Amino acid sequence: MQKAVEITSRGLTLRGMLHIPDGISGRIPVAAIFHGFTGNKMEPHFIFVKLSRLLEKKGIASVRFDFGGSGESDGDFADMTLSKELEDAKAILAFVKQLDFVNLERIAVVGLSMGGVVASMLAGDCREDIKALCLWAPAGNMRDIPLKGKSNAEISEADQKGFLDIGGLALGTEFIKDIHSFDFWKKPAQYDKKVLILHGNRDETVPFDTSRQYLEVYGDKAKLHTIDGGDHTFNNLEQENEVLDYTIGFLEEELKG
Repeated sequence: MQKAVEITSRGLTLRGMLHIPDGISGRIPVAAIFHGFTGNKMEPHFIFVKLSRLLEKKGIASVRFDFGGSGESDGDFADMTLSKELEDAKAILAFVKQLDFVNLERIAVVGLSMGGVVASMLAGDCREDIKALCLWAPAGNMRDIPLKGKSNAEISEADQKGFLDIGGLALGTEFIKDIHSFDFWKKPAQYDKKVLILHGNRDETVPFDTSRQYLEVYGDKAKLHTIDGGDHTFNNLEQENEVLDYTIGFLEEELKG
């Protein structure tokens, strides 16, 4: 079963989808799925929708929300920051924990790109609540992404206007200031359970070596699986199926094993 849900975070309504397996009895596992920078709760080629529906068949519930300022949620993209998305993620986790069918000892988080950064930091902050963590091309290089390909003149103009044009979206300069306040590795290092990292070795947005850095942070708790030839969002059926298969296998093992 799939149904639309809403929660409030930072005074904004966040809109999402809740997937519940049919015929459940007792409390069941759940995964919270976080989208990337400029993304939404479906993500390219509906990969998040496919993940949620496959998890349903395995007896695992899931939630997919648009962060504030993205997708169908309230707020403006220009006001979005990493700090605010982390706050939204904590509101989503609180929503998951109050669902009466959820096994509170079987909660996982999946994050793509910047959503992987948010997921990794949430897991570090709330490690007692999160049983398993799966990161898809986690954007530990997020400080560099908004400015990639921008000239000094464009950056100077953005400082004057208060926003940067990112493919037709106005990214507020507060985002740039906020993201430089984070240590990308300190919070994730506090997570003490199993981690699966999936990353394409032809990713031109987040270099593959970024996931090697995450692997060093997590140590023997983590495994890194290479999607051979994979780009940033796994844009062919073979890559997509590999990502989904590994993710579902990992979540089944950690949440139901």
